[in-house]
Amino acid sequence: MEFMHGTGVAVVTPFDRTGNVDFPSLKKIIDHLIDGGVEYLVALGTTGESATLTADEQAKVIETFIEHNAGRVPMVLGAGGNNTVAVVEKVKQFTEKYQPAAILSVSPYYNKPTAKGLLAHYKAVAGATDVPVILYNVPGRTASNIPAEVTLELAHEVPNIVAVKEASGSLDQCMTIVREKPEDFLLVSGDDGLTLPMMSIGGVGVISVIGNALPRPFTDMVRAALANEWEKARELHYQLFPLMNLNFAEGNPAGVKQLMALQGICEKGVRLPLVEASQDLAEQMQLEFEKLPGAFGIK
Repeated sequence: MEFMHGTGVAVVTPFDRTGNVDFPSLKKIIDHLIDGGVEYLVALGTTGESATLTADEQAKVIETFIEHNAGRVPMVLGAGGNNTVAVVEKVKQFTEKYQPAAILSVSPYYNKPTAKGLLAHYKAVAGATDVPVILYNVPGRTASNIPAEVTLELAHEVPNIVAVKEASGSLDQCMTIVREKPEDFLLVSGDDGLTLPMMSIGGVGVISVIGNALPRPFTDMVRAALANEWEKARELHYQLFPLMNLNFAEGNPAGVKQLMALQGICEKGVRLPLVEASQDLAEQMQLEFEKLPGAFGIK
């Protein structure tokens, strides 16, 4: 899984002013990210508002990724949910039809499974495919944490579970995983603001949100950390840090879509129950964005 050493981006799904998926803008975003140096793309993640896309829209989004990416970078598909049987079926369909580089599967939400339930769920998901599977632990959205012990048991026992996207916010948990994981199992940041600290303790990269808007400086930061150029990585981290925080001030992806709209990349619209960034947040983002061109050459 060498491609995961670096920056992946959980790609937004752009909507036009009538609320329909804006496929021309999606193609523009794919080019923007690849030109910005990202190592891989993640389609149908949380940032892509997959929960509000119909099955037909999801299929068309994936097909657009495949056709427009044209093999330029690896593609990871999001396939998760709180109904294990349905997730297993989706994983089978996605992997057989689209042959992604990996599947990113979020921990079940709402049900609040026990550690035993999480183990059984992920073993069922991984057993549905030969494609590599990335665990996605984001307790702030799912209402339950994947304990380090569960991640480690899956890492040691299930050959095609190859990584965890950690968004627990717990560096203690991340360090436990790094200390006891198999050598080839990967810790990937699921939190832009904690990417640099996580890489300092053994993480290999990130699946990013802000990378949608600012792929070049963010990939430069991650690559600097991978090269042990910590002074450069810290400088870039702190230049981006205010916008990282503002991105989540009113929910994701409202913030990053606002930042992308500032650059003319896509419209800022999101689907209910999310709402667009407020005028106050838009103004704050504008002020922080205007500080960046000198450092990053953003036009």
